[in-house]
Order: sequence, then C-alpha cells, then structure tokens
Amino acid sequence: MGPGLRRDDGFIRSDGLLMTPHLRAGVIAAIAALVADQASKLWLLNVLDIAHRGAVKVTPFFDLELAWNVGISFGWLQSDSPAAQIGLMAVKVVAVIVLAVWMARSRTLLATVALGLIIGGAVGNGIDRFLHGAVVDFAHFHVEISGFRYSWYVFNLADVAIVAGVAALLYDSFLGVPAAKAP
Repeated sequence: MGPGLRRDDGFIRSDGLLMTPHLRAGVIAAIAALVADQASKLWLLNVLDIAHRGAVKVTPFFDLELAWNVGISFGWLQSDSPAAQIGLMAVKVVAVIVLAVWMARSRTLLATVALGLIIGGAVGNGIDRFLHGAVVDFAHFHVEISGFRYSWYVFNLADVAIVAGVAALLYDSFLGVPAAKAP
C-alpha cells in the first residue's frame, strides 16, 4: 500500500478512500431507493401512460393518480417559476452533500442505511425536478367514513424512502447505539 493509505475492516478504493461495510450498505440503499423510484415513475409515465389514462383504482383505499409537485414536501411552497425550481435544486444538492458526509461518518449500520435511503429518495426527486420541472407523485391513499372522504397526500417511492430513512434515524438516535453526530 502507498503512503497515507490504510486498510481497516473495509476495502480501499482506487482513489485511496476507505469504504467500510457500513458505508457500502448505505451506498447500496441509496442506489436501490433511487432505482426503485425512477423505475416506478418511468413505468407509470411511459408504460401505464397514467397522464392520459387518468387515475387507476387499485383497491378501495389506494389509487395510482398522477400529480406534479412543483413545491417541496406535502406540496408546500408551490411555485413553478424557474428561479424557484433552481433554488429548490440548490437546496437539495447541499442537503445531499451534507447527508453524504454524515453517512460517511456514521458509526451504526442502521443510521448509515437510513441516510442512504434519504439520499436515494432526495436524488430521485431531484432527477424529476431537473427532467420535468416538478416531482412525479402517484400513490394516493384514501378512505371514506360516514360519507366523509379522508385523503393522504399523493406521494412516490422516493418519499417512502425518505420517510423510512428518517424513521430509522429517529429509532437509531433514541434507541440504538450512539451514532456519529450530523456535521
């Protein structure tokens, strides 16, 4: 090994950086979340052609329904202006970089995988915003009770990955082994 390179319980990449098994799991989680998210959206838009077909009732409480989200989570800060879209993309890039640094420093497998899920989901929604100017949402849960319809926000698999990652981080921080602090 060259000067400055060390080998611990991980392996050394060609650029000399150490990739631990935890970090590898986080990277795999990020890639899996990104691929699942983008594949589902490509299928819905290009194979099912949900834009022309309209809502598809899957169960009495779940529909596939196309929604273009030009805002942030839960449709907040709705704006389709180019400046707003560039601003949201810039915030997303900074957030992904900060999360990646945190993931590289993480000491627990659960926190590392959780951060990978959040990164994969954020990148997936970022790709939508870059390609379409909005995030492609399609999953719609709803229920009707006593004549009143209760409806959850329309979301996608990237959102599921982000929420699962946040839940896992919360679990890890309160009940797991102490993890590395966020940068």
